[in-house]
Amino acid sequence: MSERIPALQALRAFEVTARYGSFTRAAQELALTQGAISHHIKTLEALFDCALFERRGPRIALTEPGRLLAQELKVGFKIIENACGLLRQDRNVIRLKAPSTLTVRWLLNVLEQFRQDDTHSRVQLSSVWMDIDHVDFYSEPFEAAILLADGRFSADIDSLKLFDEWLVPVCSPNHPGATAQDLSDLNHCELLHPSADRRDWRRWLTRLGATQVTIERGQLFDTLDQGISAAQQGAGVAVVDLLLALGEIDSGRLVLPFPQAVSTAEGYYLTWPRSSPQARQVRALGEFLRARVPQTPLHGVDYLYD
Repeated sequence: MSERIPALQALRAFEVTARYGSFTRAAQELALTQGAISHHIKTLEALFDCALFERRGPRIALTEPGRLLAQELKVGFKIIENACGLLRQDRNVIRLKAPSTLTVRWLLNVLEQFRQDDTHSRVQLSSVWMDIDHVDFYSEPFEAAILLADGRFSADIDSLKLFDEWLVPVCSPNHPGATAQDLSDLNHCELLHPSADRRDWRRWLTRLGATQVTIERGQLFDTLDQGISAAQQGAGVAVVDLLLALGEIDSGRLVLPFPQAVSTAEGYYLTWPRSSPQARQVRALGEFLRARVPQTPLHGVDYLYD
C-alpha cells in the first residue's frame, strides 16, 4: 500500500497549488518554502511519470493528468477535513454563507425564528457581497451556502430550492415613472441598476421585447438592496426581485409601473457538500427556510417566463 500511495504531504502540496494556480500561494497556505512545494510536485511527477503542470514562464497550468488528480484530491481532502472536524467542531453549528441583500431583506428574520424553534442546530451566518453568487466548500469555511443560481451544481453538491427569482420594475408612487403609459416612457426615466453589468434591466426588457428602451444610462449600485432603497427615495425606476421587495410593494412605498414579472430561470438555492457529516441538519434548515418563503403572487401581476 505504501508503494502505491505517495506521501500525504506531497499530495497536499499539489492539491493546494492546483487550487490556487500558484506555487507562492500554496507555500504561504502550507507554511512551506516555494522550493519545498516544487520538490513535492517533482516527486509526484517522477512517481506518476507524467507532468502535472505546464510551466509558461511565471505562470503554471494543469495538464490533463494534473486536472484529473486535482479533481479527485479536492474531494478526498474535504472528506479528511470533515472526519477531523467531527472531533474539533460542534456538529450542531452550521456555518452559512448568504448574499447580503437576501440576508437583510428576508433571511435574518427567518433565522431568528429558526433559533427560537430549533434547540439542536445553530446557524452562524456570514453575509457576503457576491456579484456572481459562488462558494467553494473546499477552501471556504462553510457547511452551507445560499446562492442565486440556475440549479445546475456539480455532482458533489446537494441543493434545495428556496424560491424562484422574478424581476419587476418598481418606483416610488411619487416618481413620474409611476404613471408611465408605454414602455418607451422609460427612456424619460432614470434607470437604477443593482449591478454594473445592467443584467436585470436587460433581461426584463428583452423578455418584453422593448428594443426601443436603452439601458446604457442610469445609476449603478453594488447590491439589489441599494437599488430598492434608491427607488423608494424617488431616484428612479429599478428592476428588482419581486419577493425581496415585497414588503415595500405591499405597504405602497413602491409601485409597479409595469405589472409584468419576468422569470430569470434562476432561484435561491441552499447548497451543501454531499459528503458533509452535517447534511441532515442542513437539509432540515433548508426545509424550515422554504416553508417560510412569502407567497409572491400579487393581484394584477402577469408572470412571464423568460
